[in-house]
Amino acid sequence: MKDFNYNVQTEIVFGEQSEEQVAQLVRNYGGSKVLVHYGGQSAVRSGLLDKVCRLLTDAAIPYVQLGGVVPNPRLSKVNEGIALCRAEGVDFILAVGGGSVIDSSKAIALGVPYDGDVWDFYDHGGNPEKVLPVGTVLTIPAAGSEMSWGSVITNEEGDIKTGFSSNKLRPKFAIMNPVRTFSLPPYQTAAGVTDIMMHTMERYFTHDDDMTLTTELAEALLRTMKDSVFAVLDNPEDYRNRAQIMWGGSLAHNGLTGCGVEEDWATHQLEHELSGMFDVTHGAGLSALWPSWARYVYKENVSRFVRFAVNVMGVTNDFADPEGTALRGISAVEDFYRAIGMPVNIPELIGRKATDEEISEMARKCTRNYTITKGALKVLKAEDMVNIYKMAN
Repeated sequence: MKDFNYNVQTEIVFGEQSEEQVAQLVRNYGGSKVLVHYGGQSAVRSGLLDKVCRLLTDAAIPYVQLGGVVPNPRLSKVNEGIALCRAEGVDFILAVGGGSVIDSSKAIALGVPYDGDVWDFYDHGGNPEKVLPVGTVLTIPAAGSEMSWGSVITNEEGDIKTGFSSNKLRPKFAIMNPVRTFSLPPYQTAAGVTDIMMHTMERYFTHDDDMTLTTELAEALLRTMKDSVFAVLDNPEDYRNRAQIMWGGSLAHNGLTGCGVEEDWATHQLEHELSGMFDVTHGAGLSALWPSWARYVYKENVSRFVRFAVNVMGVTNDFADPEGTALRGISAVEDFYRAIGMPVNIPELIGRKATDEEISEMARKCTRNYTITKGALKVLKAEDMVNIYKMAN
C-alpha cells in the first residue's frame, strides 16, 4: 500500500434544478466577469446555454462567450480563449459541456495569467504560479474533468495530444443535472461509460493488492457503470441510471479509486496517440486498445486479473487455471464492449488497419522520441507499444 495525499476541492451541486445555482456559485468563487466556454450546438439547441447566460445576466454578472470546442480539444481554440479573456478582463472561466470543453477551459485558465506559451506546461510540465478559477456545468459524463486535476489538449502542429496536471486546475464547482444527458446519442453514451470505467481500470490494475477498501470501491463503481449503461441504452430517459453514470464519471477520475496504489495509465497514453493521429472518439479508442494491452501485460499480476474477471465481469473462477480465468475476463470485457457498440480493435475503430509506419510513429510520439517509458503494471518501451498496437490491429 502506497502513502497518499487526497485533496478534492470541487463543490458538487447535483440534481434536476442544479444549474439554477450557477450565478451564486460564480460569485462564491470570486467571479466578476466570466468567459462562458462551450462546444458545438447541443448546448444551444437544448436551451442550456441560454439559461446559463440568462442566470448570469439576472445576477448582473457580465460575460463573454466562446464556442467551437471540438472533441480532442485544440490548442488553437485555447489560444483564442486566452486572447479573448485578456482583452475582456475575464477573471472566471465557466465550462458548459463535457470533458473537451472543460479541458479547454482549464488550459485557458492556465494560460491567461502566464507570460509564455501555455503549451509549455503540456510539453514540459511545471508548477503554475496562478490559474484562473474554473466552474463547470456538465452535459456529458465521461472524462471526469469536472473533478480531476488534469487537462488534455491536442496541438495541431504535429498532431500531438498530451496532458498536464495540477491541483490548481481542479474546478471550483461542478453542476450536474442528469436530465441534461437524456439526449446523448447511444454511441456517445457508450463511449462515455467506457472512458469512465477505464479511469478506474487504469488505477485498478496494479502491483499494490493490499489497499482493500480502494479495490472494493473500484469494483463497485465498475459493476454499477456496466449495469447502468444497458439501462440507459434501453431507456435514454432513465433518470436513476443516468444519475449513476454522471456521479460515477466524477468518482472514477477524482483520485478516489487510486488512493494507496500505483497507477498505470498506459492504455490512455497509447490511445492519446491513436486519437491524435486519427481524431477518433476517446472512449472508443480505449476500447479498441485495452484488450490487447491486457493480454500483453496480464502475467505481471495474474491474480489481479482473476479478481477483476470474477468480481467485475462475473466470470466463474477456475481455481486450477488462474491464467484461463484471467483471459476469460479479458474476453468478457470485449463481449461487453461489443454489446454496447464499442470497437475492440483498430480496424473496427478507423475502418482499416493502421500501417506499420503509423504504428511506429505513434510509438515514437508516445515515448517522446524514445526517451521515456509508459505504464507501471508493466513498464512499456517503444517496442512494447509497437507490439500492443499490432495486437490491436
